[in-house]
Amino acid sequence: MNRELLMLVEAISRDKSVERDVVFGAVEAALAQATKKLYQGDVDIRVAIDRESGDYESFRRWHVVPDEAGLQLPDQEILLFEAREQIPDIQEGEYIEEPIESVPIGRIGAMAAKQVILQKIRDAEREMLLNDFMSRGERIFSGTVKRMDKGDLIIESGRVEGRLRRGEMIPKENLRSGDRVRAMIMEVDPTLRGAAILLSRAAPEFMIELFRNEVPEIEQGLLEIKSCARDPGSRAKIAVLSHDRRVDPIGTCVGVRGTRVNAVTNELAGERVDIVLWSDDPAQFVIGALAPANVESIVVDEERHAMDVVVDEENLAIAIGRGGQNVRLASELTGWKINIMDAAESAQKEAEETGTLRKLFMEKLDVDEEIADILIEEGFTNLEEVAYVPIQEMLDIEAFDEETVEELRNRAKDALLTLAIAREESMESVAEDLRELPGLTAELIHKLARAGVRTRDDLADLAIDELTEITGQSDEDASALILKAREHWFAGQE
Repeated sequence: MNRELLMLVEAISRDKSVERDVVFGAVEAALAQATKKLYQGDVDIRVAIDRESGDYESFRRWHVVPDEAGLQLPDQEILLFEAREQIPDIQEGEYIEEPIESVPIGRIGAMAAKQVILQKIRDAEREMLLNDFMSRGERIFSGTVKRMDKGDLIIESGRVEGRLRRGEMIPKENLRSGDRVRAMIMEVDPTLRGAAILLSRAAPEFMIELFRNEVPEIEQGLLEIKSCARDPGSRAKIAVLSHDRRVDPIGTCVGVRGTRVNAVTNELAGERVDIVLWSDDPAQFVIGALAPANVESIVVDEERHAMDVVVDEENLAIAIGRGGQNVRLASELTGWKINIMDAAESAQKEAEETGTLRKLFMEKLDVDEEIADILIEEGFTNLEEVAYVPIQEMLDIEAFDEETVEELRNRAKDALLTLAIAREESMESVAEDLRELPGLTAELIHKLARAGVRTRDDLADLAIDELTEITGQSDEDASALILKAREHWFAGQE
């Protein structure tokens, strides 16, 4: 029987082009599965076959777990202190084994053994095919639609299959069985059943790779696509940079009579592409990203990583785009939050900000409106600047003499100290569970405390509009903070 076993292993290995060890492993698994049926409970069985003689031994084994962890699987685990009564130097994570009677191969159900062996063989073949495919270094998967599986498409390329999930398809694109398809390889997960290669036609990376294939200058390093934003099937923007002054980045990507960009557009179901010149100047980059709209002025807020962009009435609709598409794509492309407004809205916002700043200076510095307005006109935007900018900058202001400058700086420092003490007192009045909540700064905690929000549950009970009124955050940031505060409510329900 042992000789027949060796002959069987040899035949399967040769027929399926699979390593002998893989076949032996499949037979060991089949024997272990048959042996488990002789025991009550979910025991752990290991079978070891001698690769030369075909003899085999069977063992029941227990996994050694820490004493404090307890037994989660009593039929398969043993506590460390019990294991050390048998083997003094054993460590957690190791196994204790006990030899048991082996099941004769002849008593194994033929179908069960065959299924286990064939499954192991299929898994090994699949892994070999995947490894061979991935060794080619391809980024785009080209194949044929084989079938639909629960709304996803299974794409076949040779003997390898990829899965194009419904959410990664281009909207309104009608792909049918037998259609040729190209998609970006996003992930390879051998643990997945069926197709292990996850694909996407909607990801920005797919468009970047298509341009890489159409524009040789990118592969040569003369051009670089810095970023890409897509509304799949409708419109996209890419930012390009030339590393060679002789190469026009936009014209090169467009191609003669638009051949290159049209090839990408045709592959993506007519998706229109705006090619933008990348700039290391954020404001200039945003202006280019908002094309074809013309920008009148732009104000950069580094702290909020946002920009207020002013356009005239004729360009307002163009800058925003249908359904906000143009400004949304420009924001994704540049990484900046972009607020589009016309001149009237800009003037109103500026007046509101000036009024708030004027009130701050008048209250905290105890000065009249005239002095406050001079500070604002000279570009001061907070108390820290008044207190700590180089003194010469303030002495250069014609309306101020040295005595006035010194007094203003001292008052600003006193006001900052008072605010710091107030913040410290606010922090002490706030519960530890709120202070330790990720995303909360000292400034936000101070604002919350002033509004009577002193515990995590207080914050979790707020509505989004209530929190934005307290902190001045955007709706998106306020929503994220409230959800974070509510996490502990649901932690034990999973």
